[in-house]
Amino acid sequence: MKIAVIDYNAGNVQSVMNALQRIGADSFLSDDPKLIQEADKVIFPGVGHAAAAMQQLRNKKLDELIVSLRQPVLGICLGMQLLCTHSEEGDTDCLGVFDTVVKRFEPSGLKVPQVGWNTIFGYRSPLLDGLEENEFVYCVHSYYAETGDQTIATTEYGLNYSAALQKDNFYAVQFHPEKSGKVGELILENFLSLV
Repeated sequence: MKIAVIDYNAGNVQSVMNALQRIGADSFLSDDPKLIQEADKVIFPGVGHAAAAMQQLRNKKLDELIVSLRQPVLGICLGMQLLCTHSEEGDTDCLGVFDTVVKRFEPSGLKVPQVGWNTIFGYRSPLLDGLEENEFVYCVHSYYAETGDQTIATTEYGLNYSAALQKDNFYAVQFHPEKSGKVGELILENFLSLV
């Protein structure tokens, strides 16, 4: 199985590739549209600023490629947010796969960014098969995607927000599966088994 990890200078790719290796899956890092299109599965990770990341995608012509992909795609953290319609971070128009807006956490006695372990609940997707309700996952983010029809798992941090989204062949998680121990490994394994 060929697993492409999209390279657009937006962080955390090595930890994702290491996590895939731990579950026995080989991946390759690429910004080549042809190689990404030919992959069986595509992972779209990201850490950083939404506006800068979208500019990188446009510069590399990856914005049009990503929305055209037909194989299973997994967005992680900023990757998930960039798959939404719009982000308040830099007032950025994003890729528009998910019909959801990304907003900044309003500090209500809670620290922003949210950093550390939090629980997810209300699963509605094969991506999350085998997980107990309220499993702990690792989060690092200042922005969140609102909940809606495409929400397949929820997290609470001052308010409920989308921990995971799905539409057609696009899946995405706000947390970091590559840093979430056995729970994260199971989610990655589930992703690799999707057809």
